[in-house]
Amino acid sequence: MEETRKSAEEFLDLIKKSRRGKFKIYIGMSAGVGKTYRMLQEAHSLLTNNIDVKIAYIETHNRKETHALLEGLPKIARRKLFYKGKELEELDVATVINMHPEVVIVDELAHTNIEGSKNEKRWQDVMDILDAGINVISAVNIQHIESLNEEVRQITGVEVKERIPDSVLAQADEVVNIDLTAEELISRLTQGKIYDQTKIQSALTNFFKSEHILQLRELALKEVASQVQRKVETEVVLPKNTKKEKFLACISSNEKTAKNVIRKTARLANYYNSKWFVLYVQIPKESADKIALDKQRHLINNFKLATELGAEIIKVEASNVTKSIIEQCDQRKITTVCIGKPRLKLWKIVLATDTFNSLLNRLEKEKIDLVILS
Repeated sequence: MEETRKSAEEFLDLIKKSRRGKFKIYIGMSAGVGKTYRMLQEAHSLLTNNIDVKIAYIETHNRKETHALLEGLPKIARRKLFYKGKELEELDVATVINMHPEVVIVDELAHTNIEGSKNEKRWQDVMDILDAGINVISAVNIQHIESLNEEVRQITGVEVKERIPDSVLAQADEVVNIDLTAEELISRLTQGKIYDQTKIQSALTNFFKSEHILQLRELALKEVASQVQRKVETEVVLPKNTKKEKFLACISSNEKTAKNVIRKTARLANYYNSKWFVLYVQIPKESADKIALDKQRHLINNFKLATELGAEIIKVEASNVTKSIIEQCDQRKITTVCIGKPRLKLWKIVLATDTFNSLLNRLEKEKIDLVILS
């Protein structure tokens, strides 16, 4: 009976997937590369080919060339609501679903919705539209991808608050990079094609520095390359003996180290299109009645982050961390274990305890790779 139920559920999932809309994302290294412009160009092309395409939400930022492309494109009125005494506009998901066009254009994928909206984030709105069987074309900048948040902060000095989980990008049927050289982007900026004159100098001395642009461009190119790799692995039949990677991110209650390990393991898993897990071993001194409340809160937040990035959470109560890691590797057929850089120097750890040395020996014996993330 149980097998019949599972079989029925799997078949239902296949039906739902076949009915789901197709999802295309334009990605760029920063604002001003031309993502919105390209989406509107594509909308005109679809319209010319008698495809029922509508603009559900677009943000031209008053850029003349982009705004001009709105002419002649059918639009779905935005939802108007008052928030803190101001009239604001949001994507009207219900109307989009009721009208049910073949394709909708939805800009600013990482946008945070106004308080009181059905969904907190626009990417969640897009998921609802896709589930209704409507095809969606959207856009996002590389700095809005969750697992790259820390890397982007280190490059630019800016922590981006509006982010999308990597799992959203992984669900895209097509990811297209809109690429410009640093010189072309800076030229567009100085010509007033990105921001108005009052913001240009500030942008040039901060986010739009040439070295920042180059590094962000590299991230965008790598991201699209990993998406292509994922598509190859899912659509091209590989030899049977091809090794399938599985990653295990081992975290502690240390907030910053855990967050770093989660994000970097997510990047690795994303690149290899692999399943991954996050393991937290709750040692006796961190039992529910002993661990500090702030550490509990940080752990919960990191579990939430890992889940959003596509991980499966494993929580184990044990006194032997090494044994717990090896047991999970055996059960889950893990190929790579990822840990944070030890806070003590390696030689001190080896001299003080055999835990780390024991872990290395066991992993080597099982032919499991160990990655220490700085």
